[in-house]
Formats: sequence, structure tokens, C-alpha cells
Amino acid sequence: MKTVGRIVTCVLLWVALVAVVGCGSAPAPVAGGASRFVDSGSAPKKLRIGVSIPAADHGWTAGVVWWVEEAKKSIPDVEWTVATADKPEKQIADVETMLAKGVDAIVLLATESAPLTPVAKKVKEAGVYLVNVDRGLLEPVADVFLEGDNVAFGRKAGEFIGQKLNGQGRILVLEGVPSTVNTDRNAAFREALKAYPGVQILDSQAGKWDRKTSLEVTQTMLVKHAQVDAIWAADDDMALGAEQALKEAGRTGVWIVGGGGMKDVVKRVMDGDATFPATVTYPPSMVATGMFLATSALRDGNVKEKSAFLPRHMLIDVELVTPENAGRHYFPNSVY
Repeated sequence: MKTVGRIVTCVLLWVALVAVVGCGSAPAPVAGGASRFVDSGSAPKKLRIGVSIPAADHGWTAGVVWWVEEAKKSIPDVEWTVATADKPEKQIADVETMLAKGVDAIVLLATESAPLTPVAKKVKEAGVYLVNVDRGLLEPVADVFLEGDNVAFGRKAGEFIGQKLNGQGRILVLEGVPSTVNTDRNAAFREALKAYPGVQILDSQAGKWDRKTSLEVTQTMLVKHAQVDAIWAADDDMALGAEQALKEAGRTGVWIVGGGGMKDVVKRVMDGDATFPATVTYPPSMVATGMFLATSALRDGNVKEKSAFLPRHMLIDVELVTPENAGRHYFPNSVY
């Protein structure tokens, strides 16, 4: 809840700032340039904003989809176009379709960073306001980049594992899909473990944020490695897949640290389940924050003036969830 509170505070500050600057008349599109919006004195026009996100193929992205729908209800005066994609090719086509429809802004949570960067550049070149959420692009083309602190995410998991193992142990690692999120988390995790040279990473495979894939790759790693003390899964869905693999292999005494803050995993941490001593928060509500930011920036025009003092990069804090604080992070009615 603390993290969500910080997001709300940041959004309220943003809205207050744009309200001060954006008190002129409604925007009208112009050709090319850094912005398609200028004051025109015309009647207010309904903003058209596209939201391009991954398909709900695991718990965290299902949470993203849910938060998009909640944000739409809160901002009914915007014409929203929402598209979900299960692969980069589909998402690229979705973004190009939004551009063809003449949207005023796009909120983009990339399926993968590298393939989406060229089409994001097209968005910028077209003068369409771009808010990049979570998985960053390979070039800084977005007007605003909003992400969770993935470096802290990996560091906190690594420090916890190193300490819980008392500096000695053998672990397996489950990574996500190719993206800035995955890169930052894993680099920080490995950097944190340098303080515990007795902790050995036996194997690292891509679970792709997916429970079934993580089950399969963990099964393979368990066959290769007879002695495993712990598993770091950089996502709670992957953690549950790893747990299933351990059960099917009859392996006991192995514990797992996940990430994302899935309510089922947080509940087990809260209950003192030995298999899940900790996880790390990462709120899918950040996509709704991106939608609010895009709307606030474009309302009443003056986008260029607002951009001069509004942040280009917003970082959302993450927290290590342990039995001592899990109650503050457990929301039983949440979709995720």
C-alpha cells in the first residue's frame, strides 16, 4: 500500500502541475515536430489515447489488463483504444494501427524491449505523445518512462538469499523475457551476490514470466543438479512453476524467492510458509499511472511548456516482503 500511495502522490503532483500550466484552450493537431498540440481557441476535443500492452498470459500481466480497465472507468472523457499482444509482431501492428487512427498519445508496455523500439521511434517522429511503462526501450524516445525499480528488485532478492543462506549455498535462477526489466533485475541480483562468494549459481534459464515454461525449465535444471538449496524466480508466476517442479521431483528443503507481489504468494509469506520466505513487490497498477499521466499532459494543450519541467523518468519503489510486513501487502480482493 505504501508503494501505491507514492504513485498516487506522484500523479496528484503531476496533475496539479499540468493544471497550472495547461489552463489555455483545447489542443489541435499540427504536422510533425515534438508535439501535435497547440492552443487553437477551438471547442474542447475529446482526447484519443491508445494503450498497447502484453496479453494476460500470466498473473502480473492479468493485473495490468485489470488496471487498464479500472483507469478507463476513472477517465471516461477520453476515447480509449486498448490492444493486447502475445508477441512483439502483433504489438508492433497494434501500435501502427493506432498511429493510422490518429491517436493523440500512446501508453506502451512492451512485450519485449528491442523489437518495439523502432515502432516507438515512429510514434515519436509522428509527434504522438508516448508514455513507456515498465519494460524500457533501447533508446530514450518516450516523453515519459515510468518503471518499477528493477535494480532494487534484484538487489533486495540477492541480499535476502545471501543472508538466509549464511553466505553458503547452491541456487538456481529463473529469468524473464528479453527486456530492460529482466536485464536490470538479473544484473543487480548477481552484483548483490558478489558479497556472498560462497553462494553459487548452478544454472540460470528463461522462464519467460510463465508458470508452465518455468515448470519445464526447472525440471530440466533439477535433473542436472542433485543439490540445490534455493531458487530465485524473478516473478511470482515463475516461482509457482518452480514449486510445482520441486513437488513433482520429490525435492524437499528447497525454498524460493519470487517477485511481483502476487496475492497468493504474499499470503504464503504472511503465513510463514517455509517454501516462500520472501517476495518483492512490483505493482501492475503502474500502467494506470501511465494512463493518468498521458491524459494530464495532453489536456488543455501546452504540451511543450509542460514537458520543460515534468520528469522524463519516474521510478516506483519496490519492497522486500517478509512475514513481518506481508500483512501490509496482502489484498485478498485484488485480481493479482
